[in-house]
Amino acid sequence: MYPIASHWLNYIDGQWSDSVQRLTVNNPGSAEPLATIAQATVADAEHAVQAARRCADSGELTRVRPAQRVTWLLRIAEEIRAVADEGAWVLCQENGKRLSDAKDEFIEAARYFEYYAGMADKIEGTSIPLGNGYMDFTLYDPMGVSAQIVPWNFPVSICARSLAPALAAGNAVVIKSPELSPLGMCVLIRAIANAGLPQGAVNLICGRGREVGSHLVSHRDVDQIVFTGSVPTGQSILRDAARHAIPGVMELGGKSAAIAFADADREQLLASVKSGIFFNAGQVCSAMSRLLVQREIYEEVVEAVVAMAEGLSIGTGQENADLTPVVSAGQLAGIEALCRRAIEEGAIAVTGGEAFADRAGHFMRPTVFRDVTPQMCIAQEEVFGPVLAIMSFDTEEEAIAIANGTEFGLVAGVFTQDISRAMRCTRRLKAGQVFVNEWYAGGIETPFGGVGLSGFGREKGQEALYSYVRTKNVAIRIAGE
Repeated sequence: MYPIASHWLNYIDGQWSDSVQRLTVNNPGSAEPLATIAQATVADAEHAVQAARRCADSGELTRVRPAQRVTWLLRIAEEIRAVADEGAWVLCQENGKRLSDAKDEFIEAARYFEYYAGMADKIEGTSIPLGNGYMDFTLYDPMGVSAQIVPWNFPVSICARSLAPALAAGNAVVIKSPELSPLGMCVLIRAIANAGLPQGAVNLICGRGREVGSHLVSHRDVDQIVFTGSVPTGQSILRDAARHAIPGVMELGGKSAAIAFADADREQLLASVKSGIFFNAGQVCSAMSRLLVQREIYEEVVEAVVAMAEGLSIGTGQENADLTPVVSAGQLAGIEALCRRAIEEGAIAVTGGEAFADRAGHFMRPTVFRDVTPQMCIAQEEVFGPVLAIMSFDTEEEAIAIANGTEFGLVAGVFTQDISRAMRCTRRLKAGQVFVNEWYAGGIETPFGGVGLSGFGREKGQEALYSYVRTKNVAIRIAGE
């Protein structure tokens, strides 16, 4: 157990900075106040952007040999590992997630910096043959100032996911932390501040509401926007960014489906359902929120999933329970509202469907709906909670149609022992990532992003690095040839 400071600050231009306003951060497990944090104003956001602009324009991140950026990123990884236990305790308390998962999140953050450290000195252009008399080649320039807006569900790892490649490519960054869980990110940035980066290279502000975020994403001195969050917020950001045609990477919501064929390995399937929808209380963009089951095994799978859900331990993050609280009272109310609509539309809640009335904190019962049809709200709208909608299908064609029958396209899954069937489905599923026989089978090395309302651009893997650079072509006429 680590003591948690009563008040936390923003980090701007190499200094920890207070503000005239404060935000209260609550513990979802108890619904009680945990700490306060400086609430950034538009003036604070402007200060952060100008600090990043000065750093980017100074060339301190790009004049050095790329090997220096490798050294910085590896040092950051070391510093993060050194604070992982402390940071995990803070993140567990403010976010509600299991202590072990919070620790894993800090370790994953360190891994992002290690991974992109290995690429920072390998951003290489190409030579293009144009015949005698010409030399032509490409350069990769950093975007400049990257504004990154981080969600509350995995604030530390998602921050690292975009910050590491941005720094590897030579960008300066302004990060807006989520108001619901900003404290673990302060621990992360404290570790980063110890790594010796140039002043202004990394800035962290915690704003509230639309004003600060809108100032960031419509700013003339911002060259790129990276956002993970809801579809409505993403659409609002795109409208603001359009004023100056600021490019971005947008990872939005999901309504991801797993297709379970009759020959699916039951043990693999059940383990994937457990992690796919109940990990982090279902507050995962790529959660398995829809399960499509071939009719001949439908009753068997429903029975097994319900038994598993009802056997989950319920408790706070520090108790390391299977199912932890959702992040806030507002989040809990939204989940319950969608469950009520599903029941009104004819879905059957075979377990759960409502919050725990006898618990302090924001605890939603693990919920499984059966007899769901593709048009129901529970099959179309992102719940972002521990709520699973189970549907039946007869043929492969029908399963693909149901899986692709939403406006989202983040991830999808196929469970079958038939590799030919798995590959056919993989090619036809509308998703940026497809899991076969294990939900969340990817990793830091695998590109991640969506299609449709799930967004555009890619994070993670080698592909993500090229989201943080601009391609410049140089064409030279050689005199005398």
